[in-house]
Amino acid sequence: MNLGPYNLLMDFALMSVLLFVSQFLRAKVKLIQKLLLPSSLIAGFLGLFLGKQFLNIIPFTDVISSYPYLLVVFLFSSLFIGNNQKSTLKQIMNDVGDTFLLNTAVYFGQYAFALLLGGAFLLTMFPEIQQSFALLMPGGFIGGHGAAAAFGGAFKELIGWEEALPIGQTFATIGLLVGTIGGIIVINIGTRTKSTRFIKTMNELPESMQTGLVPEIEQESMGKNTVSPMSIDPLTWHLVLVLMATCAGYYITNYLQKLFPSLSIPMFSVAMICGVILQSLLKVLKLTPYVNKEVITRIGSSATDYLVGFGIASIKISVVLQYLVPIIVMSLIGIVFVVLYLYFISRKMFKNFWFERGIFIFGWSTGVVAIGVTLLRIVDPEFKSKALEDYGMAYVLMSFVEIGLIAILPSLMVNGLGFVAGFVCLAIFIVLLLIAKKKYGVFKGKAGDLRPGEAEILANS
Repeated sequence: MNLGPYNLLMDFALMSVLLFVSQFLRAKVKLIQKLLLPSSLIAGFLGLFLGKQFLNIIPFTDVISSYPYLLVVFLFSSLFIGNNQKSTLKQIMNDVGDTFLLNTAVYFGQYAFALLLGGAFLLTMFPEIQQSFALLMPGGFIGGHGAAAAFGGAFKELIGWEEALPIGQTFATIGLLVGTIGGIIVINIGTRTKSTRFIKTMNELPESMQTGLVPEIEQESMGKNTVSPMSIDPLTWHLVLVLMATCAGYYITNYLQKLFPSLSIPMFSVAMICGVILQSLLKVLKLTPYVNKEVITRIGSSATDYLVGFGIASIKISVVLQYLVPIIVMSLIGIVFVVLYLYFISRKMFKNFWFERGIFIFGWSTGVVAIGVTLLRIVDPEFKSKALEDYGMAYVLMSFVEIGLIAILPSLMVNGLGFVAGFVCLAIFIVLLLIAKKKYGVFKGKAGDLRPGEAEILANS
């Protein structure tokens, strides 16, 4: 199939139709309202079942699976543009320190659970299966389809295990479903326990939050016109800034990968840094008064709708049927870990907005960052908890952890050191939690109790 500009345009146009239909369903169907399902999630499942894998009604191209990551790059490019808050380096580290420690601990914790508990169970119940099988679950859950493909390719190259790639993709698909459906269930529980800060129980939610349609009397402006439309349209002006950072992130990442071919560099992290640099440049040029953060936020948030829609519509269902029993066992181990992490670690150790930050971790550690963004957007529609911004900053350092694990673990597994790697991961996991406990303490109140700084943010909401 020859892919051209019209194919790209029609993919987005077709997804736009699904988003329109989904928003109409959200406004009319009570069950969807009770589940707080965003239109993008509904559109994704419509795209999945109306696409080539099932009814073959919607003619999406074969490249829609590449769109979610591109949109993540675009989203993270926008995070710090228009942010005029003055903070020292010490303040920034204090703000994102718990985010870095607790998000990084998820990596090591999930790998430790998989390699130790999963490895022991598989060795006992399925001794004919490669020991490396245990690594594919966290690779697919916390790493997504990209890391799953990296592990699968490595095992094929190292030991000729060709089935590793489809198994890894299966885990990534299951993780994506757990992140979306499981996340909705957890959010509904969170609203009932008053753990959420920006949404309440369904009975208390305003009509606009239930239906997704804001009554005319409640409608507000999306932002300010900071430039004259006679020169350039204000929306175009803000879109230009985000795309400039995206462009820089793309070319710098490609340059670095050519310079260091053995190193996998996350593009969205580089693009986010480019956004920070662009914001600094705007300050030097004295252009910050003409950049409206609300408009930038709306642009980035718009990208998440398409990001989630395409992410779900491109799920590969066929691979779920392979190696069903061991896949179920390993998946259950992964699910138990992320649930325990949410309710016993995120709840106790985050300084503020524990549920918003915890549900974001739940989403990205079972699927991809896009799912974390989706779940966060449900409970924090305006991203006022700063969970996404803090994660973006922390990921600059976290990316090296992720890259290191992907690079090192396959070799350890094929050399029979799976349990050794599991114990090392467990030790690092514990150390990170102890550091977080010492620096930030442990919250001893109830799940619904306000934490430091929350009241001030909520008062300004």
